[in-house]
Amino acid sequence: MTLGSRRYLLVFACLFFFAAATVFLMAGDVYAETCNGCHTNPKFQKADKNVLTECLACHGRAGHPLKGSAVSRALSRVSGEARAAEPSEGLKSYEPKTTKADLTGMVRIPEGEFLMGTDDRLRDEKPAHVVYIDAFYIDIFEVTNGDYKKFVDATGHTPPDDWEEGVYPEGHERHPVIFVDWYDSKAYCGWSGKRLPREREWEKAARGTDGRIYPWGDKWDLNKSNNPLAGREGTIPVGSFEDGKNQFGIYDMSGNVWEWVDEEYFPHPGSDYVNPEFGSHYKLLKGGSWWDCMFYGCGISAPTYNRSLFEPVTKSDSYGFRCAADDIEDDIKSN
Repeated sequence: MTLGSRRYLLVFACLFFFAAATVFLMAGDVYAETCNGCHTNPKFQKADKNVLTECLACHGRAGHPLKGSAVSRALSRVSGEARAAEPSEGLKSYEPKTTKADLTGMVRIPEGEFLMGTDDRLRDEKPAHVVYIDAFYIDIFEVTNGDYKKFVDATGHTPPDDWEEGVYPEGHERHPVIFVDWYDSKAYCGWSGKRLPREREWEKAARGTDGRIYPWGDKWDLNKSNNPLAGREGTIPVGSFEDGKNQFGIYDMSGNVWEWVDEEYFPHPGSDYVNPEFGSHYKLLKGGSWWDCMFYGCGISAPTYNRSLFEPVTKSDSYGFRCAADDIEDDIKSN
């Protein structure tokens, strides 16, 4: 049997597992541990490009891998019916509603050095290195459905897939907006007079000035974030974990939704790791979500240095974002 055939069978076996699990879904509640057999101790590796491509497509564009639509689309791909990704409407740019960012609901992160990355976990997170960045602002909360509704109403931008007739799910005004790709996120931030944060900005905002592993400190705590181990089946209102905020007073930088950042997938400076996935074709997300999988090295506990990569057109029920802005005080000083 050729290597290609073995990979084909491996992918098909994994997808068969997804299909079987879908049947199980109909019988009752399903939590994150349902897929542990496939994801927590996989026989294939992140560096296996062929397998990774199939799994990225299933997880990313279809959302939760156990949904019936995800299974049917994934199976059709195995049978050769390829589905090309369509450019996102988020490629459009809109006239900003303001000439400068409204800093209400944002916090200023001071200029200076911080520790980025780690030497203790995944290869694409290495090495730990010191980075200096200028001061900037970042949203205290993830962008909510209520926030995004103002953008949709003002611009006519297509609403997320989980909205019906332009209305977000009832009771979800304060939940983070989901089913937004990188382009949607960038378009919203631009319209609001802001921008997406860079990876180093996001990580400093989450990690603080003391190099902590989690936003709240160095010790994992199940009760300080909306994480997969908690057994919830979706997002919850932003800011729900008062004890989970970090030293800057920012909420949900671990769990709830993965957050798009304005960064392509490349190794950290000083890294000797070679990965065929490195390049401009993927954008990064940070922070983990209510749903996670070990195959991508996401880390159930979502440490601050965690990195995830997807095509920028990917939409999911566990992807959202928050915005950043340049420091006005620095701009004034430089003029």
